[in-house]
Amino acid sequence: MDMYVNGRFLTRRMTGVDRFAREVVAAIDAMLVAGDPLVEGLRLTVLVPPGKVVDQSYQRVAIKTVGTRQGAMWEQLDLARAVPDGALLLSMCNTGPAFRREHVVVIHDAGTERLPKGFSRSFRWWYRILMPLLGRNSRRVVTVSEFSRRELEEVYSIPLAKTGVVSVGVEHILRTPLDPTALERFKLGKRPYLLAVSSMAANKNFRLILEALALMDPPPFDIAIAGGANPRVFGMAGQVDSERGHWLGYISDAELRTLYSGALGFVFPSLYEGYGLPPVEAMACGCPVLVADAASIPEVCGDVGLYFDPHDPVALKDAMLRLAGDPALREQMIARGLKRAAECRWDKVAREVLAECGIGSRHALQQAA
Repeated sequence: MDMYVNGRFLTRRMTGVDRFAREVVAAIDAMLVAGDPLVEGLRLTVLVPPGKVVDQSYQRVAIKTVGTRQGAMWEQLDLARAVPDGALLLSMCNTGPAFRREHVVVIHDAGTERLPKGFSRSFRWWYRILMPLLGRNSRRVVTVSEFSRRELEEVYSIPLAKTGVVSVGVEHILRTPLDPTALERFKLGKRPYLLAVSSMAANKNFRLILEALALMDPPPFDIAIAGGANPRVFGMAGQVDSERGHWLGYISDAELRTLYSGALGFVFPSLYEGYGLPPVEAMACGCPVLVADAASIPEVCGDVGLYFDPHDPVALKDAMLRLAGDPALREQMIARGLKRAAECRWDKVAREVLAECGIGSRHALQQAA
């Protein structure tokens, strides 16, 4: 069987959806190398637009450059023409050829409609046109949580009968080596610290953390804030003790893993997530998670997270202080988190995606898992 993958993700800086696509293809490649019966006879080719391709080593998966365009026009014209009639195309980063029938597309959420302020008007209109077309014309639509599955039906009128849900893996964070100098370089570790990742995106709700910290005088821990947002854009930043707040800026994957591993806990106040990978990454690194009771987050984190109302800074303050003051609770959360993260494997995700493509079956992949 010939199967093709929409490979735009190999030509751009990695985002969460790109991570999903890269890890699934790498897991399928490993299955092909191992001679897994589920992929016997499968020939997988990743089609990419012209230009530099991100370094990616596959042993049994081919990478082929097609067309002359870039971006959405490449997908709708060049990619659509490059896939032979009757062959299956898999697109895993929300977008793909709108009118192709032999097409399985992964749409991760409905954020452009639920959080319109986070996107340009042209981007929102493109998604408003494209998503229903993908839902109508594709063979199958896949997403990453039951929450997102319901969102796709409500927002884009994609029937539940046409959608499937797959999981998301997390072991990539453990493949990244620790950075032994990171904590010293960031002046962390002398006192307990909570980790957060800041963002300008409205749904990330980062301001709530600063509002909660401002209610403590002083907080009994430091707060390490990773990410690209300038603290001056947050009105509460000036109320946080400068000796307690560590603004780290952009960090590497190795630094992120090190920060997860050394933190008292990870704070995730997001208002909207199709899945929400960072808390699961934290779990895999032995870091307890304080998470918003919103969107897909309870579905993803289960009984592992310590939940708070994402609109209430007092609730977050209380959750922070509870975690900091209860070592037994923290140890219980670490153990539950490690157990849950161990279930989130990219080889399992790849089998689920293949099943949605009609390769194998849910029963077979459950037996293999």
